[in-house]
Amino acid sequence: MKHFYITSVAILIGFNAFAQSRHDKATYSDYQPGYWENVIKKGIDSAKTASTPKEPVRKFKFDLEGVEVPGDPALFTQSWHNTPVSQGNTGTCWCFSTTSFYESEVYRITGKKVKLSEMYPVYWQYVERAKYFVAHRGKMEFGEGSETNAVAEMYSKYGIVPMDAFNGLKDGKIHDHSMMTAELSSYLKSVKERNDWNEEEVIATTKSILNFYLGAPPQELKVAGKTLSPKQYLTDYLRIKPEDYRNFMSLMQSPWWEKAEYKVADNWWHSTDYFNIPSTDFISAVKAAVKSGYTISIGGDVSEPGIVSGKNVMMVPSFDIPSEYIDDAARQLRFNNGSTTDDHAMHMVGFKEGSDGKTWFLIKDSGAGARNCGESCKSFGYWYMSEDYVKLKLTTLTVHKDAVKEVVKKMKS
Repeated sequence: MKHFYITSVAILIGFNAFAQSRHDKATYSDYQPGYWENVIKKGIDSAKTASTPKEPVRKFKFDLEGVEVPGDPALFTQSWHNTPVSQGNTGTCWCFSTTSFYESEVYRITGKKVKLSEMYPVYWQYVERAKYFVAHRGKMEFGEGSETNAVAEMYSKYGIVPMDAFNGLKDGKIHDHSMMTAELSSYLKSVKERNDWNEEEVIATTKSILNFYLGAPPQELKVAGKTLSPKQYLTDYLRIKPEDYRNFMSLMQSPWWEKAEYKVADNWWHSTDYFNIPSTDFISAVKAAVKSGYTISIGGDVSEPGIVSGKNVMMVPSFDIPSEYIDDAARQLRFNNGSTTDDHAMHMVGFKEGSDGKTWFLIKDSGAGARNCGESCKSFGYWYMSEDYVKLKLTTLTVHKDAVKEVVKKMKS
């Protein structure tokens, strides 16, 4: 009889725990033109022939009715960061997010508030792509995308400059790389077709194309009465050491606690500089870093029904997977079947505790989706990301080594 009572209580407790799980709803709604159509595209089309409007699209989305979500960045404990800026019509979120991250790092280390150039690392990244293209005889992914750790690579090789020294906007006020990338791609394709692997010539032509669209990057700067090279500006004035930053991933396909390659197209140079850690350590590292006053450059998937533009919320609805079942296998399954992809990079700048005991994170974003609520809304340029979303859908982190000491100690090498 005692055994039956204990078993019944255990079943009842388990049933109640399951019953208390949030049961979310979904809806289909017509896509409404937002910041992309009304600002970016309109600004681009003003200098070109306007394109034909697309047919209306219906979107499958999380219905937030009755769900408690944040609605104001002021509710979050924030680390200093510059105001969100738009990446325009470019695929350079990796650089916008990580440039913002390093701006916050400069302030944390020196107390200086600086605005750094996003297009300076982008410029040199294309030069490095061209070198790789020649060295590997065209066997590479050529495009605009890259990873957050690419910025430290460019800093190490070329330094950095402030925005006012190189903004990459020769014409207009909106970044638009469509014609530039088309010309670069066409040129490199012709190199491969001709089997013309002259690196010096390819680099020179690549630079001439970049100079036409972005301008030529400066070789020296005047800062506080001194003449500095971009490398000196990085190390002497900003006091940033690229070697002090760590990159993390969390995928079962590679051994835990070892460095591994993040196998996605945008990791075009096949970097193996990622510490691969289990999801429990991944979320713990995020929490520890942000709650200690650090910010993080993050990469992950943003093509989800749990992302509600206009409300600027990123959540994992229960019809995707209940919270209690989010683990390493759930992450890997979605990476394998393509429902988690390497979509976008953003900047994590703050946190708040939710009423359910879980943490919300404040995300600064250069993409158009975070601006669909309108420039007058408090959330303009920001997302509110749930803890579950971090655990399931974030794929990479770039953060200062001091923020993740305990995790790094566990690495095998």
